[in-house]
Amino acid sequence: MRKHLLAAALLASLAGCNSEAPTTPSAATEQAGQGQADAQFAELSKKALDTWMQLSPVSATQIGDHRYDSQLDDLSAAGQAKSLEASKALLAELEKIDVSKLGRENQVDAAILRNQLQSDIWNNETLQSWKWDPQVYNGLAGSAIYGLMAREFAPLPERLKSATARIELIPQIFAAARTNLDPARVPKIHAETVSKQNKGILSLVDTFITPNIGQLEAADQQRLNTAIDNLKKAVAEQQDWLDKTLVPNAKGEFRVGAEKYDQKLKFSLNSSLSRAEIGERARAELARVRTDMYGIAQVVLKDKPGAPEMPANPTDDQQQKAIEAALELAYADKPARDKVVDDAKVSLEQSTEFVRKHDLMTLPDAPVDIILMPEFQRGVAVAYCDSPGPLDKNLKTFYAVSPIPEDWDDKQVDSFLREYNSRMIHLLSIHEGTPGHYLEGWHSGKFPSTLRAVLRSGLFAEGWAVYTERMMQEQGYLDKDPLFHLVQLKFYLRTIANAILDQGVHVDNWSREQAMHLMTHDAFQQESEASGKWVRAQLTSAQLPTYFVGAQEHFDTRKAVEEKQGANFNLKAYHDQILSYGAPPVRFARQLMLEQPIE
Repeated sequence: MRKHLLAAALLASLAGCNSEAPTTPSAATEQAGQGQADAQFAELSKKALDTWMQLSPVSATQIGDHRYDSQLDDLSAAGQAKSLEASKALLAELEKIDVSKLGRENQVDAAILRNQLQSDIWNNETLQSWKWDPQVYNGLAGSAIYGLMAREFAPLPERLKSATARIELIPQIFAAARTNLDPARVPKIHAETVSKQNKGILSLVDTFITPNIGQLEAADQQRLNTAIDNLKKAVAEQQDWLDKTLVPNAKGEFRVGAEKYDQKLKFSLNSSLSRAEIGERARAELARVRTDMYGIAQVVLKDKPGAPEMPANPTDDQQQKAIEAALELAYADKPARDKVVDDAKVSLEQSTEFVRKHDLMTLPDAPVDIILMPEFQRGVAVAYCDSPGPLDKNLKTFYAVSPIPEDWDDKQVDSFLREYNSRMIHLLSIHEGTPGHYLEGWHSGKFPSTLRAVLRSGLFAEGWAVYTERMMQEQGYLDKDPLFHLVQLKFYLRTIANAILDQGVHVDNWSREQAMHLMTHDAFQQESEASGKWVRAQLTSAQLPTYFVGAQEHFDTRKAVEEKQGANFNLKAYHDQILSYGAPPVRFARQLMLEQPIE
């Protein structure tokens, strides 16, 4: 990373020099100051990355730094104190650098780094998730194994040896949970969720480890088998504590409250939009999109036998019935029970070809594999994009799709396929694949700053994926099919509802009934989909708005660039440029594109 940053600074200083305009002494001094500041920041960036990797070996593995693959994060009180001290020290060093003298890209990275360090300090001192959220421990234990075994970044025996060392250490994670967690602060929903998930770590062992033990030599096999036996005992002990101590005594409030929510939102989004602005904009978008959906309903239901009333100025009930009737037309076209994954493959090929044919942006030259979602990860999302870590080069991207569980009855299957109908499968492949997460991840991975890659903005990534759904529809995907447009708007309603729901739950004390009305009535979600989101809203905070806020900032940025460039605006050039910045928070990409001050 240091070489990249120093090279960028050198090129920047050389760019201003030519034979016709000799560098003045003051300009030379200014360039020297920038070069010195950039060099300082390069050293600090490297130090921050090394510090984070040492303190969080599990994250290091996921990022692609494999120096610490046999180690685990220290979640004890002493480990938390060490992390806090490191964050404060790094922030103090950052404050000594005159950011105004940095090159523009480094000004962006400095702002991202400051936000991350301030967030880490606030999380440690104020939010204190490690004292009340058992998901912290459960998630780390599972990731410790999955990060090693899911990708072939090293020979299997080497990864198995690292896994052995981690399996030996995982009981320490459970012990830290029992010591650190205060049941009076743990929300009941968090305790119950982790109680159900606890044994899942053994399924990871069964999936990735046990079938491959024979790859090791005899002594290593014996060590691994002993580690697995001890892990089973530790998991059983943890389950006993969860069921008999934590769950019965969990009395915490899952709502974080306005003050903490606002601060967490600020750190999480790194956006210029406040909670009030997000809520106001989301509610306006909800009304606008429902009006657009009603307009489509008027078209697709025209002259249909039994169609509901569709006056020019409908009541809420008339609007609701018309949109629901139109959606039924889309729900009728759905994949067979055992063809969801096959349909996802076909739709990804189709969306990729559409991008190529219409020359909407540069396509990746690296493959993406559509896979069955691993069993231990099913039940949360229907699909996800799993990109390799930024330091793991030339590894595959996975577009994982969950099959319908074999034990589901016909009613459950029908509900699922109404939500994930054939047109929705196309949207999933756009969002997760091309031109969504997979394509964006490939472009972003080319940016030289390792710091930016490690602190890649979820706001940028999720916002881009939502942006591409609308962009593809506007460009005429699926032959301008009005029902595809209707389903795209319904999918977008989910994004809008996420932002409203998160505030409603954590700040406005919404009940389950209020939340379900928003999702099932206002956003037309199936009951099962909405029920799962209600649980997620209780378990998380300040993450659900990411999709909506990111999308708004992407829409706003494109509009601003179009207005500036006028007749010279080219969609492919715009897409390639916005993707070239390495996925910083969108507001920084906008400032870079429009040559505005970095703020």
